[in-house]
Amino acid sequence: MPIFLDRHDLKGLTAADVAEAHRKDLEVQGHYGVRFLTYWFDDTRGTAFCLIDAPDIQTAMRVHDEAHGEIARDVIEVDLSAVEAFLGRVSDPMPVETAIDPAMRTIMFTDIVDSTGMTARLGDVRAVEMVRAHDALVRRALHRKGGREIKHTGDGIMAAFDDAEAGVECARAIQQAFDAFNLASQEKLRVRIGLDAGEPVADHNDLFGATVQTAARLCQSAEPDSIVVSEEVSRFLAGRVELVELGQRTLKGFSRPVRAYEVAWR
Repeated sequence: MPIFLDRHDLKGLTAADVAEAHRKDLEVQGHYGVRFLTYWFDDTRGTAFCLIDAPDIQTAMRVHDEAHGEIARDVIEVDLSAVEAFLGRVSDPMPVETAIDPAMRTIMFTDIVDSTGMTARLGDVRAVEMVRAHDALVRRALHRKGGREIKHTGDGIMAAFDDAEAGVECARAIQQAFDAFNLASQEKLRVRIGLDAGEPVADHNDLFGATVQTAARLCQSAEPDSIVVSEEVSRFLAGRVELVELGQRTLKGFSRPVRAYEVAWR
């Protein structure tokens, strides 16, 4: 059966209220051949997200309606492995009371500067070695800062973080690692990094669709050796990281300019 992720607006409800609604879903689900796998709840924004194994969206929403009447505003079909990569789990934790996770994630892209020119200059074999060096440095930082690799883009890596500050600290660690690498290497590796934060479901988009697109575009717009973050990421930092405002940036594929900030890392 397909897997769905839905989004509820539940302002005014508590974590206990949402946990009880999830319990009621579990009571009713067997009548409809549905499995509610887990949920996430953001008490600050009043949003909840349910991961559901169901024949179709209508049947999944019928369970919600019968159990407690809270019908989702948006529902998207998702791949289970992608959900696990972005959100870190696809089932209820034990004990279930620990499921109070807001589902806000920070997405990071790295990009090797002028990778095409590097291949033309060094040749395929040596260029692949340089990409592997990039991958090793980035993955080491991800491991240390609690990031999850989503995919390799060919000349970079996309990763997700449960915490925006951890994502930014990882980006700083990556740039510092490349700075040290370049001091010891005749061939230099320069990267640019972009980050955005957001919810998993928004306006019937793909899983973290707008957040992924924004992070990728911010990365593409960044200068070599720099880290650029969105205004959403900057809100989570609360002055703990030095930022330089870059103003509004027009990003490809976006109708409105995006306010961007550069992260100091040296």
